[in-house]
Amino acid sequence: MNRGGSVRNRPEWQKAITHRTGREAAAGDLVVVTIPLRAYRDVPAAPLADKVVIDTNNYYPERDGHFPELDDESTTTSELLQRHLPKSGVVKGFNNIYSGHLLALARPTGAADRSALPIAGDDATAKAAVTAFLDTLGYDTVDAGPLTEGWRFQRDSTAYAGLYSADPAAAFEVPARVDAEKLRAALSPPPAATPTPEK
Repeated sequence: MNRGGSVRNRPEWQKAITHRTGREAAAGDLVVVTIPLRAYRDVPAAPLADKVVIDTNNYYPERDGHFPELDDESTTTSELLQRHLPKSGVVKGFNNIYSGHLLALARPTGAADRSALPIAGDDATAKAAVTAFLDTLGYDTVDAGPLTEGWRFQRDSTAYAGLYSADPAAAFEVPARVDAEKLRAALSPPPAATPTPEK
């Protein structure tokens, strides 16, 4: 089976997955989009109209090819998806934690050692739905703001996956709790250095 080809010339297996995904998405009110960013235009828009869409995308140019608007930081990955899904409420989430850590760090509501995950989105109702969903999965939520602020927890940021690892140098084997306070600190960039006046 040929798994190569561009998005424009998609092989049959990918067309079949897209069709199945659209059919399954129509059955739920909340949909998680987890695909390589290069394929975001293949996400079926019509079945996702009026749905809450959690976008887990991260930009890896070596995998996705170059997107000039991401390279020059004039937009974010989730803003691209929101433009593609204009009738959906896109919320960025789940993109900054490894799946193994996601399972290991989940705790009941009110647990002292509960971790928090960041979200970003333009639709307050969609963000409330995702916050409730994360609570059922065992996580508190920190709202980073609108989709334009999604860069705060994308690849190579302080709030990316290494934050949830006790030792990122050890292949991310041991998860580490990240409470809301620690996450907020990671989401906030350090203040700009004040230039020293010349004497």
